[in-house]
Amino acid sequence: MGRTSDARSKILDAAATLIEQRGYSALGVAEICSTAGVPKGSFYYFFESKQALALTVIDDHWAAQRRQWVELLSSDHDPLRRLRDLFEATEEVQRAGQQKAGLVVGCLFGNLAVELSNQDNKVRSRLQQIFEAQIDLIEQVVVEAKDRGQAGGSVDARDSARSIVAQIEGRALLAKLLNDPAQLEALWRNCLDLLQVPAQVRSATD
Repeated sequence: MGRTSDARSKILDAAATLIEQRGYSALGVAEICSTAGVPKGSFYYFFESKQALALTVIDDHWAAQRRQWVELLSSDHDPLRRLRDLFEATEEVQRAGQQKAGLVVGCLFGNLAVELSNQDNKVRSRLQQIFEAQIDLIEQVVVEAKDRGQAGGSVDARDSARSIVAQIEGRALLAKLLNDPAQLEALWRNCLDLLQVPAQVRSATD
């Protein structure tokens, strides 16, 4: 049983790495199994198709990322500090990926959305659910920032949260294109403008 579970984990780890570095469409089952160091038959023991594997990779990645987001966005810090913590953690993930693989891999969800949204309805639907969940988490923080006077009263919390998620994805894409995690540094400045943070509050966050 231990060896069986280990084979599944190896397949998932290999698939996640290959998808991040090279994309989904160009990958074959044989390459995934070769990278994982498991026989091809093991793949179909656990996954009925490459699509099923991709969906599992997405779910596993989101489970880990969601834990991090919830921890950061529900901390004892004030709302703006929580958002900044999220941006800094996002940048650090890209820096760590660059150190490990020699290149910025970007966001797994954003990469797959660009590659597969017009090709695979199941993947697209799952990614939509994840992005909406991210927006939900950030919206709660924006609402709290408004309640504390840290954001403009006319700010639409839902729309702003959606824009913040879009900026994270866009900046991650630029970081990948330029192989430069520093592209994510602008998230904080852009967030301050987007949320119409008052000048006295801005000075207190520096």
